[in-house]
Amino acid sequence: MLKSIILSSVTFKFMGNYFRKIYEGVMLMEVEVSRRKFLQGTVAMSVVGATALSTTNLLSNEHGTAGHAHGHSSVTTKTSTGEAENVPFLCGICVNKCAGFARVEDGVVTKLNPNPYFPKSRNMLCARGNAGIQTMYDPDRLKYPMVRIGERGDGKYKRVTWDEAYEAILNGTDKFKGLKQILDEEKDNRATIAYCNGEGLSKEGFEVLVGEKLGSPNYVDEISICLETTLGGYVNTIGTYGEADLNNADYLICAGANRAEAIITPDTMDLFKRSKGRGLKTIVLDPRFTNTAAKADRWYAINPGTDLAFVLALTYVVFNENLYDASFMKKHGVGVEDYKKHVISKGYTPEWAEKITNIPAKEIYKTAREFMAARSPIYYQGRRSVFSKNDFQLRRAMAIFQGLSGNLDKKGGIVYGQKLALPKEEINAPMYAQVEGRFDKEGIAIPAQKTGSWIVLRNMVLEGKNPYPLRVMMMRKHNPMSGVPNTKKTEEFLRKMDLNVMIDILPSDTTMFADVILPEASYLERTSPVATYGGLEPAIVQRKQAAKPLFETKEPEVIYKELAEKLSKPLWEITKKYDEDVQDDTEGMSEKEIEAYYEENGFNLAEPWEKPVHEQNEERITKAFGKEAWEILDEKGVYYPNIEKYHKQLSVNEYQYYPENKKNYTTKKDALKVVCNFKNLAKKGIDPMPAWKDEYNFSVPQGQFRLITGRHAQFTQSGTTNNMMLRDLISTNYIWINKRVAQKQGIEFGDVVEVKSNIGKVQIKAYPTEKIAPNQIFMLHGFGGSSEGMEMAYDNGANDALLIEDKIEPVYGAAVMHETNVEIRKV
Repeated sequence: MLKSIILSSVTFKFMGNYFRKIYEGVMLMEVEVSRRKFLQGTVAMSVVGATALSTTNLLSNEHGTAGHAHGHSSVTTKTSTGEAENVPFLCGICVNKCAGFARVEDGVVTKLNPNPYFPKSRNMLCARGNAGIQTMYDPDRLKYPMVRIGERGDGKYKRVTWDEAYEAILNGTDKFKGLKQILDEEKDNRATIAYCNGEGLSKEGFEVLVGEKLGSPNYVDEISICLETTLGGYVNTIGTYGEADLNNADYLICAGANRAEAIITPDTMDLFKRSKGRGLKTIVLDPRFTNTAAKADRWYAINPGTDLAFVLALTYVVFNENLYDASFMKKHGVGVEDYKKHVISKGYTPEWAEKITNIPAKEIYKTAREFMAARSPIYYQGRRSVFSKNDFQLRRAMAIFQGLSGNLDKKGGIVYGQKLALPKEEINAPMYAQVEGRFDKEGIAIPAQKTGSWIVLRNMVLEGKNPYPLRVMMMRKHNPMSGVPNTKKTEEFLRKMDLNVMIDILPSDTTMFADVILPEASYLERTSPVATYGGLEPAIVQRKQAAKPLFETKEPEVIYKELAEKLSKPLWEITKKYDEDVQDDTEGMSEKEIEAYYEENGFNLAEPWEKPVHEQNEERITKAFGKEAWEILDEKGVYYPNIEKYHKQLSVNEYQYYPENKKNYTTKKDALKVVCNFKNLAKKGIDPMPAWKDEYNFSVPQGQFRLITGRHAQFTQSGTTNNMMLRDLISTNYIWINKRVAQKQGIEFGDVVEVKSNIGKVQIKAYPTEKIAPNQIFMLHGFGGSSEGMEMAYDNGANDALLIEDKIEPVYGAAVMHETNVEIRKV
């Protein structure tokens, strides 16, 4: 195998197939997985280490041997019948955070089993959850701290110690500047630092480190490329996103939410075990005929981006025929009569909507009447990214329509639930006088002070519109090269930075543009801060470390602490140099008094992590619920009041968590509000009530196609595309194209086609089908990796972010995913 040879360095230059020999030694990864055993959770994997590996290879450890970091010459994760420890964990593969028990044999995780004590996951682990073991034992995972010695993107890194990596972040190298020099040149303006973060239980700690302690206001959260408008629309209309009680509903409209394919959780099971004439009448709206559509009572092939017109037409029927719960809205509604007048006067009739949505008017009338006649109807909120520029108003209209049924805060509706409160953690955040405010506000009505807009921040920097230099990007478990529309601009943005730091588990596409890489332990190798999950059946959960971190990886909280310790005093000197407030406060003080001022005013950056996570967890739970609660949580991974009294096994795989009369169906009561007319929005240039505009109409030029994207339940965006167990289930992504259109172009199944938009192009295999309209195409998100360090993901399929134009919706500046037109040709 050819490699770039660099003395004392690591380079991501992999060739050959996955089951490979490495010339510095031999490492054979054998995987024994059948689909049946995999889905049952009975997964076997063997790693056999032979001769010593050179330190120029990422697959080697500090001892120069393959496999386990603690000196074992070989490690097997094949489950045995011998003694084992069962350690409670929370899955880290997706946002759902299902609970499980890790079977650990001689320090090795050999199997993952579901945890029957957590109400949220109900003794279930999906395919991804079962395959989570591979995250820990992925041969391509990051193993050591590394510092860039080549050019950004070429994968050339030097293996260093942790202290050397922290030193490089502070003082830089001959290849890049460090934080100390940058902040000195910027006169302690901490806003020169931007940061982004992936989802997870250690997310808040990174926000504390960079946002609260280092003092950066420029945070671009992953929510701006996810469901920001959904959350904002619902919270600003009914006060919550809420929990859809699908187990007790009898009518469901599921629009653009492909639950049968995109995410498999207990509430997905609630939906499909009762659809098709079994108690939950299900109406699906989706441009494609998905598996969810196949399991519905009715499917409407709606034009992309026109859901708002559909909901407005439903609302017209309900108002015009007085079908809504008038007494409920009189008590809880705000601006109901204004909204009624608005919808009627605008003429949002089903006949009007038919021309826009592609849904027959008679079907809209029928759906509106059925919904309001049902005992417990739900218009499902959805849990995915922004469809179109009208997405905020769509979610507002959906929430109002749900309110018109009166089916809020009650059994079978959207419930508010309860949350078990944990003691607040006080952060002693320093005040930096020199820091300037965030600037990513262009084209946004309501700029989010914390979460920001990825696209707006990136584009303003590239266009030179930032009012001060943005020079540092601190990143953790986030892959904007794959997730943020217009990958070329993201690459240009990352190349423009003076310093890029990445904390991650795998060498993602974005990691290749980091100057310093800090390898994070996988979720099975760490104890995480306790979390509380609200809803019908609230619970507190804890992830415990199942096995010691492999190689030289470290738990995220340890990284935060150690990096903070390295940065604290040198950056404090810069603050003293430029911060006039600090200078005034410390004038005339002795060294001892200045040291006390440093501690008391939060300039000790490492202070939040003085105690280990497990110890902090024990203190918080004991303070809130007592010692017995902590012992239960530490043993079972789950705690809620009366768990030992309430929790019962009812059948082979069915459990009671709370008695029916203890579930939190109704909690808001008189405090519930449905805001139909949000007058303050008008001051921001946003319609105070959901309204349709001609610019929202669906239109595709002749010879082009509207690109729509989605995800699959076996993959979490790009985060799992290197997981060989999951790749066995779905090897790559395809482009869905209408079968008749494909025939005219001579395109057959498996043919390679070029898909081209205004900003980029990709090559991908074709999947001709009648399940999609002639003027639309579809592809799964999360494929087409560009990092050669991830051999299973590299160059496999196509990256949709290379095609999707960087458009934003006008309320929060969230990325719009379904407004890009493309051309296709056979290669």
